[in-house]
Amino acid sequence: MTDRPAYEYEDEAGEAVLVRPARPEDYDAVAAFTSDTWTDRGVDDYIGDVYHDWIADDDGETRQTFVADVGSDPPTTELGGIVQVTMLSPFEAWAQGMRVSPDFRGRGVAKRLSDATFRFAREAGASVVRNMIFSWNVASLGLTRDTGYDPGIEFRWVHPRPDADADSELSVETGDDADPDAAWSFWTGSDVRTDLRGLVSDPDETWALSELTRERLHDAADEGRLFVVRAGGTRGFAYRNRTYDRESDDGETQTWAEYAVGAWARDDEDAARAVVAAVSRDAASVDADRTRVLVPEGPQWVTDAAVARADVAEQPTFVMEADLT
Repeated sequence: MTDRPAYEYEDEAGEAVLVRPARPEDYDAVAAFTSDTWTDRGVDDYIGDVYHDWIADDDGETRQTFVADVGSDPPTTELGGIVQVTMLSPFEAWAQGMRVSPDFRGRGVAKRLSDATFRFAREAGASVVRNMIFSWNVASLGLTRDTGYDPGIEFRWVHPRPDADADSELSVETGDDADPDAAWSFWTGSDVRTDLRGLVSDPDETWALSELTRERLHDAADEGRLFVVRAGGTRGFAYRNRTYDRESDDGETQTWAEYAVGAWARDDEDAARAVVAAVSRDAASVDADRTRVLVPEGPQWVTDAAVARADVAEQPTFVMEADLT
């Protein structure tokens, strides 16, 4: 393990701030300024729930959680902000969980935290760092642009209902019959790939996107998680990324099945129906209560999903990116 980095600077009020690795004893301070992040939308902030897991996983080489220590003699537990950066591949980094204490907004804390993630990611070998912003979060969208990110892509979650009897007119190859190379060839020339710039849900980091590889499709095929629509050529595919449990609003635990991408040919409603039906059947086979499938934002893809009778998230999500080269 390398020495974990720390960066000192003067904020816009002329006071010294230390951007340093987060520690377990910082939890109470972090929980205090993140507890009310989205209360106006009735949404709980996840930072307090994942904080200790983040710290335990930090290695100072491929993953690091930073805090802005604003105490008079740091390291202290007087904190102005937090962010985490993690490597998703040898060249892709992901930044997440950026929060700034209301008491320190307008003093450049977010910019310095972003600078620390950029430096860390660059030294780890990344050529790009990305993050995810909900489209309704206008303040964060502006802040992200101000701290060095450019617009990337937008996507929408669609939610087919698990159904073991879901049917479609087109045949779908599954299990040993699913051809990952056919899916890859379709992907490389598809409008879905163009609109997503090659990004799909990451296989390891929840709520992160990274570039789809041929190897991922082969892994999915080997494990029976790939579904390829073949009828007069390859017309679409999807694959299951993971299953996970999450507590619903009424306190019940639900099993979710996540699909890294749903891809079908433009102007091909039958292929969209076949992909959605394949997801529905697969979700039922793993006893999932809910699903989510990533598709590009746009009237073509969202209305295709609606025609296929999949539920659709109310709003899109944006991915921003910063060029580190």
